[in-house]
Amino acid sequence: MKKIFVILLSITFIATLGGFVQNKQEKQNMYVILTGGPGGGKSSVLEVLRNKGYLCVDEVARDLIKEEVAANGDALPWKNTEKFRDNMFREQVKVYESTNHDGIVFFDRGLVDCIAYSRLIGANIPENMDQISREVKFNKLVFVTPPWEDIYQNDEERKQSFQEAIETYDQIVAAYREYGYETVDLPKVSVEDRVDFILVKLGIKDECT
Repeated sequence: MKKIFVILLSITFIATLGGFVQNKQEKQNMYVILTGGPGGGKSSVLEVLRNKGYLCVDEVARDLIKEEVAANGDALPWKNTEKFRDNMFREQVKVYESTNHDGIVFFDRGLVDCIAYSRLIGANIPENMDQISREVKFNKLVFVTPPWEDIYQNDEERKQSFQEAIETYDQIVAAYREYGYETVDLPKVSVEDRVDFILVKLGIKDECT
């Protein structure tokens, strides 16, 4: 009798674990990253997705920069790059953990962006950053806005040159591929067509509609 109970308990545990893994995988498939170098039109794409009713999680970097400038701090990409990187990663983890939505969620950058940024600035990658970036999974397709000089502009938070934007893009693509993702470049077309491209790739929209 005891042996039968143990077998039944094992079957129940395996079934429960299987359901947990399936739910986790389903949620991972719902979390979609949109990334790329600065000035590639990423924000415009996310704005249209948001207007279509999709939940979009804003990039943490811009808010961090604004807060740091207002506080006269040094955790800025043009002052203390590693401190800025650490703050950015911490906030991105918080955003991921606090996101709870049953449908598709589009993230303006993901955790692996901090890996790419570390390499861009020549900084060592902390072990916990590497580990968390490998454990926390998003949809395997990562959409990337490639450098596009025709639309590139600087502003108060974006001080990089276009050449730096190209280098950022290269590091981002390399990092995401290394961490097991498939990167998909968005075509250099209208914002609406870029959004349609994403939705078709995700199987949300038929290619002919």
